Order: sequence, then structure tokens, then C-alpha cells
Amino acid sequence: MAGGGSVDHGPVKHYDGSITAFVVVTCLVAAMGGLIFGYDLGISGGVTSMEPFLEKFFPSVYKKQIDASALENQYCKFDSELLTLFTSSLYLAALVASFLASAITRIFGRKISMCIGGLVFLAGSVLNGAATNVEMLIVGRLLLGAGIGFANQSVPVYLSEMAPAKIRGALNMGFQMAITIGIFSANLINYGTAKIKGGWGWRLSLALAAVPAIMMTVGSVFLPDTPNSILERGNTEKAKKMLQKIRGTPNVDEEFQDLIDASEAAKLVQNQWSNILQPRYRPQLIFCILIPFFQQLTGINVITFYAPVLFKTLGFGDDASLISAVISGAVNVVATLVSIFTVDKVGRRFLFLEGGFQMLICQTAVGVMIGMNFGVSGEGSLTKLEANLLLFLICGYVAAFAWSWGPLGWLVPSEICPLEIRSAGQAINVSVNMLLTFVIAQLFLAMLCHLKFGLFLFFAGFVVIMTVFIYLLLPETKNVPIEEMNSVWMAHWFWGRYIPDEAVASSSSNVELYGKAV
Repeated sequence: MAGGGSVDHGPVKHYDGSITAFVVVTCLVAAMGGLIFGYDLGISGGVTSMEPFLEKFFPSVYKKQIDASALENQYCKFDSELLTLFTSSLYLAALVASFLASAITRIFGRKISMCIGGLVFLAGSVLNGAATNVEMLIVGRLLLGAGIGFANQSVPVYLSEMAPAKIRGALNMGFQMAITIGIFSANLINYGTAKIKGGWGWRLSLALAAVPAIMMTVGSVFLPDTPNSILERGNTEKAKKMLQKIRGTPNVDEEFQDLIDASEAAKLVQNQWSNILQPRYRPQLIFCILIPFFQQLTGINVITFYAPVLFKTLGFGDDASLISAVISGAVNVVATLVSIFTVDKVGRRFLFLEGGFQMLICQTAVGVMIGMNFGVSGEGSLTKLEANLLLFLICGYVAAFAWSWGPLGWLVPSEICPLEIRSAGQAINVSVNMLLTFVIAQLFLAMLCHLKFGLFLFFAGFVVIMTVFIYLLLPETKNVPIEEMNSVWMAHWFWGRYIPDEAVASSSSNVELYGKAV
């Protein structure tokens, strides 16, 4: 088939119903779960660039920063394994929590997982704000991580199950929008708290994580559960009434029957983890692993974790580094809006490919520019014009990520898995994401010290690989009902040949609808 991974699905099944205010409001409330993730992503880098915080908890880093001889090499002045452990320990906890969250999400429903995540994150924010030693900081970070693991497991699945197919992409991306708002808010708060006299501003930055945690917890209490989840727990009548409510019509028989069929198939599965390893689910398994893997290897966390540290390292002053982080955060929010309004029109593949191309150009230019100014030795500085150009390129990179790999990294894995493996698939997605986030967070400052400007070229190389991967192997999933998604793989030029005949037979109604490419 020509055109890489492009697939003609044939006639797409359309269900009755409208886009109701109820489903929009419900999805917006659920998407607030992304605030806790975004706030933490944004707050960590700003706090670790504040001198009072470093002096209290990481005196060796503080000493290196003010030591004139250490300042000669700009690449290495923040290199500290203990400092990066403060940031990265959260993501290790999120990885472990995502597996527990998978079972709770399936057995008790999506909203229960959101509520648990909010409460645990709230406890972590209190502990971090009151921290008197590194141990308290790390324990607080572990609790924050557990909360994020629960939220990232449940929220994207909830949004994909609630949303009508024709706007599923836009509503699901509310999660990424919340993440970007969280990052931007954290950048603004860091800029303000860094100016507080007495050196306690970092406490306020960390403690204010309680605000999005409370919003998520309270919001989850009032959320309805999804029809899929209600059916999964055996309440057929309640599930149908919920579907009628969110679709705004009593005529939901066709869609509801598809949900029942999917639920019955899911009940036959004894173990989601062994089931997802079967050949018929090979494409879903591979994408649930490789999309979060590649998402982190774009290098975005170089910006989101350490934006103030990075800008400070490159010669921006204290205020300038925080302001630059605020600017890149604002770009992140605006660019995510672009994705929300276009994803269900131009499709997932177009945004992935355009974003990859733009990230490659910007990342390569940043690496070359830093190499020309700082060389291998790390000695050098930027003129005002060069600093502004560097900030422009970084913002161009952030924008590309924000309308491609950022939101699509959560949307695509949450929509491609059938109900019988959905919780397991999302747990794999979250755990791989958190594992790579942990690795990047833990190694970034050391990699910057050793690879120097080559670090940006290192990530640019992965952008090439993942863009080719998407072009060849990802079929278009826009406007395809979530319970009809199996047929996308059956029709794909590559994945279709690996799906066994019995899987095709079990989805005969879908085969009639879409056909199978060979």
C-alpha cells in the first residue's frame, strides 16, 4: 500500500447522538487530572534553580555554582546525582503505582483511581512543602509520583471512553492541555516565589501542588463513571442510561450493543497481561511501548524539567532564566490549543509527522548554536541577539511537541486498545513513560556535562527514528469509534498480515465494515 502507514478504512460506522454539554463538562473536569502532572513538571526545574533551596538541601551544588572556577564549564555546574534524584524519584514511584492503578481502574472504575491519585498527590505536596531534610523531600516526591501514576492511568482512558468518536481527539487532549496549563502555572509561580525575601519561596512553590490535587480529588467525586466501566462491572441498565445521557439521545442501541459485545469479550479474558501478549494484540502492545518510549526521547524533558536550569546554564541571568521558562510554558499552552482544534480534522498522523520535522530542525539548530558559542570546553557566552534566537528555537521545538508527541502520546495508546486489554495497555503506556522519564531526569545533567552540545543532536537523532516509525506503521485513527478500532489494524498494510485468522473471525462484523488489507 502506498503512503506509508496510511489506510483507507472504508465506510466508518456513525452512531446517533450529539455533542452534549454534559459530556464536554465531564471531560473537562476529568482532564484536570493532568494539572498535577504538569504542575510537578514545571515546578521542579524552577525550585532546583533557586539558591536558598540548593543551599539548604544540596550544598555541594550550591558551592559549585558560586565557585568561580566551577563556572568556567557551563555544561557541568549543576551536575549532581542527588539533585537529579529529587526530580526523578517521582517518576519511579509513578511507574510502580501505574500497575496497581491498572487493577483498581478495571475492578472499581476510572473515577476511583482519579480520587486515589488526587489524595496521594495531596499528601506528597504537604510533605514537600514542610520538608526539613532531603529524606522528607524524597518521600514526598514518591507520594507525588504515586498520585501521578494513578492519574495518568485513569484519566486518558476515561476521556477516550466518554467522548464521541468525532471529537474524541479534542476531548482527550484536554488532558495534555491541563498538563501544559500546570507547567505554565508552575513557571509563573516559580518566578514570583523566587523573589520572596527570606529564601522560603521554594516551600510555597512545592506546597501549592496541593491546589491541583484538591481540584482533581473533588472533581473526581462528582464525575460519573463511563458506560464501558459500568458494563465491565456488570450493571447493564445503568450503563445504558449513562450512554443515553452522554450522547443526548435515547437511540443508542447500536453503540450500546457494540459496548456489550466488547464487554462480553473482555469477560472471557482471565488475565489481561497474558492476553495482551497474544499475536492479535501485537500492534497495540508495540505502540503502547514505543510511543511513550519515543515521547521521552524527543528530549522534551530537557526543557520541562530543567528549563530555568538550562537557560541559567546557557548564560541567562536568574530572572532571565525564569522569564524564559515562562515564555516557553506559554508557547506550550497555545500550541496545545492548536492540536485540540485540528486533531480530529487533519488526523493523528499529520500532526505526528509535522511535529517531528519541526522538532528536528529546531533541535539541530539549538545544538549547533550552543556548540558554536560554548564549544566542547563549555567556556563562552551568548550575545543578547543569540540568546533571543536560542529562546525562539526552543519555543519552536516546544510548540511542535505540544501539538504532536505531547498530546498524541497519551491519546493514541488510550484509544487503540480494545476493552479486554485496555487497562493493561494503559498501564504499559504509563509505566514505560515514567521509566523513560525517570531515566532522562536522572541522567540529563550528567549527559549535559559529558555530551555537552551533542546532547541536543543525540535527541534529534531519535526524532528522525520515531518520525519514520510513525510514517510506516501508524494507521490513521481519527473518527473511528473506539470499539471498532481493531479493524484499523486488520486493514493496515503491515499489521494485517500478523493478525491471526481467528481474530478476524471474532470480528467478522468489523471486517465487513472495513475489509482486510493483505
